[in-house]
Formats: sequence, C-alpha cells, structure tokens
Amino acid sequence: MTSSEERSDRADRSDHRGRTSARIADRPLLLRWGAPRSPRAMEYVVSFVVVAMATILVTRLFLIATGFPQLGGDGLHIAHVLWGGALLVVAFVLLLTFIGPVVRPLACVVGGIGFGLFIDEVGKFLTDDNDYFYAPAFAIMYASCVALVVLAQLLVQRRRRDPSEDLAAAADLAVAGIAGGFSRHQRRYARELLAGGGDVVGAAEVAELIDVVPADDEEAPDPIRAVRHRLGEALRRLGERYDLWRAVLVGSAVVLVGSTAAAVSDVPVALENGVAFLVVISLGSLVAAWVLWVAGLRAGGGARGLAMVRAAIAVNLLLTQVSLFRFDPWQATALVVAGLLVVGLAWTQEKRTRSGRGGERGTSGGSAR
Repeated sequence: MTSSEERSDRADRSDHRGRTSARIADRPLLLRWGAPRSPRAMEYVVSFVVVAMATILVTRLFLIATGFPQLGGDGLHIAHVLWGGALLVVAFVLLLTFIGPVVRPLACVVGGIGFGLFIDEVGKFLTDDNDYFYAPAFAIMYASCVALVVLAQLLVQRRRRDPSEDLAAAADLAVAGIAGGFSRHQRRYARELLAGGGDVVGAAEVAELIDVVPADDEEAPDPIRAVRHRLGEALRRLGERYDLWRAVLVGSAVVLVGSTAAAVSDVPVALENGVAFLVVISLGSLVAAWVLWVAGLRAGGGARGLAMVRAAIAVNLLLTQVSLFRFDPWQATALVVAGLLVVGLAWTQEKRTRSGRGGERGTSGGSAR
C-alpha cells in the first residue's frame, strides 16, 4: 500500500469513527451509558409479578388449610419473609454470577417466588402489633405489583426501540452461544434480532459471530417461554375454532358487572372505615371502564373495538381492583384472573384480525350492536 493509500485509509477510518461517535451522541442517555433494553423485558417483569401473586395466593391458602402453623420454637418464629428474602438473594446472585440471557428466566421465577413470600408479610411491618391480617395488606400487595408493571411499561415502551438495542440483544444471545452453542431456535431468534439492528455499526461482526457459533440442541430450561408458548398455542387453537369477539364481550362484561356489584356493596364499609377515597377510585374507574366497553361494542369486532375492550379491562385491573382488594381480596383475585383471561382472548382475536385472518368473522360480531 502506498503512502497516499495509507493516508486515505486512515482518513476513511477517522471519518467512520466520527460519524459513529456522532450517531452515538444522538442516542438516549441510557444507551449512551450502555444500558440497552431487553426485547423480553416486559415478558420477564410480567412473569415475575404473576409468579409473585401466585406465590401469595398459594401461601395464604396453605396457611388457612393448615391452621397457620409457625416454624420455630422456644421463642423463635422463622417467618416466611426470611425465606422470601433468601430467594431474592439467590436470584440476584444468579444474575450477578452468569453472563448472557440464559439464566434470566430462572432468576425471574426464583425472584418472583421470593418477592411473593416477602411482600405477603407486609402487614406485619406496617402495624405496631405485627398484624399479618392487616386489612389493607392485600391492596398494598396488589398495588405494588401493578406499580412494578406500570414502571416497566414506562421504561420499555415510552420510546421506540433503537436498532442498536436489537443488535445488542443479538450479541447477548451470541455470548451464550459462544459457551454452549446455538439450538435452531436460538440461532433463528438471534438472526431476527440482528435483522432489527439494520446497518448499525457492529452488525456485520455480530452476524459473523452468530454464523460461526457451533450448533448444539441442548438448551437451558426456560420456564417462562415454555408457559408462554403453551398458553399461546391454546389461545391460537381456540381462536381458530371460535369467533372470540363475543367471548371477549361477554367475559369483559362479566368482569365489569362483578366489579361494579363489589364496589357498590363496599361503599358502606368504606365509609365506615374512613376510606371514602377508595369508593371514588373504584366507582370513577368503573365509569371510565364502562365508557370504553360501550365504545368497543359500538366499534364492532375489529382491531379498534378489541383495543377499546382491552383498555376497559386494563383500567379495571390497574385501578378498580386496587380498591376492591382492600375489602374482599378473594373476590378481587377471581376478578383479576377473569380479567387476565379476557385480555388474552382479546389479544388473540386482535392478532387474527390484524393479520387479515378472521377479520371478516370478527367484524360480523359487531352485529351484536
């Protein structure tokens, strides 16, 4: 290479670095700090919260069935908050010990169980007499879980994913592949993420790395993906056999009617206990939910109508149920489970409608107007 060619090559590299630095300087602060968002972030957080709520429910049912036994003796009581804290530590140690995405689903489940056991005893730490049966405890637990989901939603969806985040996720998968190889599913997923990265600096190098990672069908268990896949398949088969629009309408109406009846019956208790603000929250959110439900009914079974009904259930889950948990946690739990089922059915039907399959069938459900 001549001296002039060397100077030209150095100039090209310098210009390339300059353009790259300029693009990085335009990125959001979290990315400049080196903190890209995981493409599975909401999946992890929602799974963490669901596991935590299931743990609370199982723990309470077990204690009721066994007469609230205590582990210990001679003045000692080993509360399950300690087991919860220990499991949270295990989850953190797993995340701090291993690199790559493989350990995250397991840490999510272990941490969710730990958080459920931990927060189940919140009543003891808010009262002078360590009252495990503190009436607002269930509402506080549910509100904490809702707050976690909302916070994650704000972090994950407040702005569109940057292509560099998809490339970083592909590279993260390649990190695991370097050590343990790629199964067909993992290599395909890595390439999908790589495609989302576009022409971001480093894409060619990550593509080469993904290609040279050896094949290996052994995969670490991913309980979150397994459950999601089975639920998704069950909903998909249900959606192929039936028009889910009417099921969504009826199911959401049952949830809203049940919530309305519960909220009205709780008014005297709320006034007696000096928590009238909960009545305002529950009834106000129910009015908003019913308005959205009626708008969805009028819009028919297309994507817009389904989105309206989902929004109505979301308002119910995020606001109404927080208040209802204060007075009858078991009834509120049943309504939350029913609401989540309706959201799943609506999501399945909306996906079919957007893809063009069954759109005509879904719209025909609008004749219920």
